[in-house]
Amino acid sequence: MPRFIKKLSKKKGLPPGTLIHVGEEKEQKVISSVIHYNAQKFSQKIIKNLDEYVLSDGKDEITWINIDGVHQTEIIEQIGNNFNIHPLVLEDILNTDHRPKIEDFGEYIFIVLKMMYFKGKKNYIQAEQVSLIVSENNVISFQEQDGDVFGPIRDRLENNLGKIRKMKADYLAYALIDSIVDNYFAILEEVSEKIESLEVHLVTNPTPNTLQQIHNMKSDLIFLRKSVWPLREVISSLERRDSKIIAESTQIYFRDIYDHTIQVMDAVESAREMLASMMDIYLSSISNRMNEIMKVLTMFSTIFIPLTFIAGIYGMNFQFMPELRWKWGYFGALGIMAVTAIMMALFFRRKKWL
Repeated sequence: MPRFIKKLSKKKGLPPGTLIHVGEEKEQKVISSVIHYNAQKFSQKIIKNLDEYVLSDGKDEITWINIDGVHQTEIIEQIGNNFNIHPLVLEDILNTDHRPKIEDFGEYIFIVLKMMYFKGKKNYIQAEQVSLIVSENNVISFQEQDGDVFGPIRDRLENNLGKIRKMKADYLAYALIDSIVDNYFAILEEVSEKIESLEVHLVTNPTPNTLQQIHNMKSDLIFLRKSVWPLREVISSLERRDSKIIAESTQIYFRDIYDHTIQVMDAVESAREMLASMMDIYLSSISNRMNEIMKVLTMFSTIFIPLTFIAGIYGMNFQFMPELRWKWGYFGALGIMAVTAIMMALFFRRKKWL
C-alpha cells in the first residue's frame, strides 16, 4: 500500500513552498554527477561539494546535472538557491507523490515523470519520481535513488553516438523522457509473460493462489495506468509548446514519444481486459469444478437412496414380516440392492451423466 499512498499529512498547515520530503525514508547518501559536453568534448565527474553545482553559461556547451536522492532537503534547497529555482518547484521535487505534469516558468521548464521497475520478492511494480528542469543549455534531473534507465544515454554522450552531442538541451531532455517511456515496454513485456503463465495455471489447475496473483497483477496495472495516463498530456504539451527552450526541430521527436505513450496505454488497457476475462474464467472454472463434485455426490446419493430404503424396511424386525425367517433372506436383500445399484449406474451412464 505505501506505493499508492504516501504520508502527505506532514505538510498539513505549512505555507506553500515549505521544503519537506514526502516519500520513502532513506539513509543512503545523495549522489550527484555533472556532465559537460558539446560536439567536440565530453567530461563527467561526481560532485562532492555543493559549490560544484555549476550550470553552463555558454551556447557551445550543454550541462547535465543528475541528483540521485531527494531526501536531504538542504541539498535541494541549496540547488534551488544556486540556480534560482522557484520554491514551489523545489517543493514538488521533494513531494514524490506527484502525477506526471509539466510547468513552464519562462527561463526553464519543469517536468515530473514516473520511472517504473520491479521490486521485492513478490516482484511488483514500483514507481520512482523523476523531476527534470530543462533550460536552454542545461538539464537538471532529480531521482529518488541511485540506479536508473539513463545508462545508455550516458554511453551515447561519452562515445559520441548519434546526434545527441550535436543537439541542445531540449534534445537531451527528449532522450531522458524517451528512455523512461521505452522502459515501460520492458515492464509490459514482463507483465505479459506473467499473464501468459497465469493463463496456463488458470486452465490446468486454478487455485486460490492463482486468484491472488490475478489480483496483484490488476493492482500493478492500475498503478502503471495511473502513471502513464497523465504522461500523454505532458508529451502533447512538449510537442506543441511555443518556447525558446524547445526547438521546432525537436518537437518531432516528442511526437514520436507521444506515439509510444499511446502504444503503452493501449497495451495497459489490453492487459487489464485480459485480467478481467481471466477473473471470469477463474470463477467459471471453480463453479464448474464445484458442479462436477456436486454431480458425483448427487449420483452416489441417488444410488444409495433405494438401498437405504430396502435396508430400512428389512431392518424393522416386526414379528410377522414374511422374509425374516427365510434361509436366503440376507443374501436376497443384498442381491436386490446390488441389482438396483447396477441398474441405476447403467441408467446414469446411458444418459451420459457418468
